[in-house]
Amino acid sequence: MSETDTRQQVDDPEVWTTGPEGELIPDYESTFPTINEGEVVHGTVVRVDKDEVLVDIGYKSEGVIPVSELSIRRSVNPEDEVGIGEEIDALVLTKEDAEGRLILSKKRARFELAWKTIEQKAETGEAMDGRVIEVVKGGLILDLGVRGFLPASLVDIRRVQDLDEFLGQTLRCKVIELNRSRNNVVLSRRAVLEDERKEQRQQILDRLQPGDVVEGQISNIVDFGAFVDLDGMDGLIHISEISWSHVNHPSEVLEIGQTVNVKVLDIDRERQRISLGLKQTQSDPWQQVLDSYSEGDVVEGKVTKVVTFGAFVEIMPGVEGLVHISELAQHHVENPREVVAQGDQVQAKIIEVDPERRRLSLSLKRVEGDGPTPASELGLSDEVFGSDQQTGAEPSPEPVAAPEEAPLEAEAAAEPEPEPAPAESDEQQQS
Repeated sequence: MSETDTRQQVDDPEVWTTGPEGELIPDYESTFPTINEGEVVHGTVVRVDKDEVLVDIGYKSEGVIPVSELSIRRSVNPEDEVGIGEEIDALVLTKEDAEGRLILSKKRARFELAWKTIEQKAETGEAMDGRVIEVVKGGLILDLGVRGFLPASLVDIRRVQDLDEFLGQTLRCKVIELNRSRNNVVLSRRAVLEDERKEQRQQILDRLQPGDVVEGQISNIVDFGAFVDLDGMDGLIHISEISWSHVNHPSEVLEIGQTVNVKVLDIDRERQRISLGLKQTQSDPWQQVLDSYSEGDVVEGKVTKVVTFGAFVEIMPGVEGLVHISELAQHHVENPREVVAQGDQVQAKIIEVDPERRRLSLSLKRVEGDGPTPASELGLSDEVFGSDQQTGAEPSPEPVAAPEEAPLEAEAAAEPEPEPAPAESDEQQQS
């Protein structure tokens, strides 16, 4: 060995070590980095196979990442996750397995790094981005480096019908629940959207005034009405304000996603609530009633409801009138269902119109009263008309005699005229 080489060995003592016979030999072990299990290391991908990836981390052997340790997603293709020459972080699982290999995990390195970020975001209330990688029952799974669960009810401000449309999208969410022991992260995109719309809501409240007609989309339907998205804030159409006609359930008239024009009825600025009306944007059928009909007119309608005190008849869409039980028939009615049934087409006479209370009183029996006078009102029994009804003879057009005169005429017709008495002789007269 030359003098120069000996001097270099002395200058770099950590590179050399003493051999069995006291000679200096290279200390290759000292040139490798010190790594420990559970530590995150940095390296470069040098090979990608279908079941594993090799990574050079500057150690004495290349690290092996099994395909199951590449991603938190299930059934992944290694070529979709990493490429040759790509620099990645990996967590040391085993320094040396049974085959002497260094086993690494890319997904666990991401998990450790991501978890610290998630904890920071949860503490500060900041939002973070995640890519939707799965659609599961009840919501979405986002890749945050950790599997984050986004419940379906928190995906949007309004209910989402099809979650599949979000697959592959990057969503901005807030962390609302965190459990390290269970590796559980619950997210809310709705919270982010609501924060973004707070300013919009205030602007909407400042802009709108009662009486304004605005366009919106039906965002939700409930038993008592429907909610309308006014481009950043929901207003409520109460079921009574949906249509001029009776509505059993809002879904009979509206559907989610439908675009509607609505009128602003009231605004509660303190509680940030807007009351809307849909029927107010449609023509008022009551005005048509006032323009077209008057008391005494006979109209045709459909029985919409039968109740104990009468029946409701719709004479045009949105306008119903009440036929009181006393106005159903000429005879006494115990139960309205004896005379009419729901769905019957009937003719009714308008007997009262109350525009202020928007009430219409109708009568069925008075329509019948426009024909021949009923026998019950004349005091005659049905047998009087029995012969005509049986023979089919037309009734006499002459006026019917007063009830009290009828028996006298009948008796007169029944008694034969008396024969004239024989003339008396003169003798009899003298006597």
